[in-house]
This record gives sequence, structure tokens and C-alpha cells, in this order.
Amino acid sequence: MPSFDIVSKVDLAEVDNALNGAMREITSRYDFKNSESKIIRVDNQIELMAEDQYKIDQVQQIFRTHLVKRKLSSGSFQFSKVEDARGGMLRQKSPIIQGIDKDISQIINKTIKNSKLKVQVSIRGEELRVTSNKKDLLQKTIEMTKELDIKQPLQFINFRD
Repeated sequence: MPSFDIVSKVDLAEVDNALNGAMREITSRYDFKNSESKIIRVDNQIELMAEDQYKIDQVQQIFRTHLVKRKLSSGSFQFSKVEDARGGMLRQKSPIIQGIDKDISQIINKTIKNSKLKVQVSIRGEELRVTSNKKDLLQKTIEMTKELDIKQPLQFINFRD
């Protein structure tokens, strides 16, 4: 029976590559001369550090630009409010979102069920499995899911006949 999985995963190696590229740009830019601005990743969290609000906004923009260059979606990052750090620095944190949370899973499930396509959707933890008797229905389901207004990037994997 044909099936595929809907997942939301971020390649951490590509995140590291984007982070390193952003740090190279920060160290070479004139407006960051003598600055202690930096981006670090600890497990599944990104942390931006800078001296003032302008620089932290610029660091975030540079990081987002490098994510796009590496074909990663910035929708996988939810930057929190800027907070004070030690030494007069400002800090902004963002978890790296891995997996589809329950609310988004239910939205996708409800949309597919309301479309009256003859497919079955099963929520399997942080991913969804869609099965049907026909590949064409699965392809229509993929197109319909792509049209949903979900900020989190989705991948469609394990398409099997």
C-alpha cells in the first residue's frame, strides 16, 4: 500500500555550516569591528550575543541570510525576546524546532480529512504517516499540505509504492 511520511527535521550539520559562515561575516564586517558579537549552538538551541539592540538585530539577520544560503528555513527557529547577559551584553535565544507538534499535526490531519480524499492519516509521535491505495491521491495530499499556512518547514519522505 503506497504511503509517505510528513516530518519536520533540521540538519544540524547545515545549521553549523550556516552559523560558521555567519560568524566569518561578522568578524569581517566593519560595523562589527572590536565587537564581541557571536552566535553559538548548544545542543538544540541557538544563542546570539551582542553589545546593543542594533547589533543583535544585525547578527540575527546575518544568521537568517546564511540559513537561506544553506537551503534551511528560518521557520525552524523561534527567537525569544532579547535579555540582558553578563558584562553589559545582550542575549537572544532560539530553540531549533525538530518534529511536528500536536497542534500542527491535528491541523494537517483535519485538513486532509475535510478534503474527502481517500487517504488515511496516522499521527506517529512527531511525524505523520499518510497511506492510500493510489499514488495520485498521495500526491494530491502533498500538494494540499504544501498550500497550508504553516510556518514550520515540512518534509515529505519515505514515499513508497
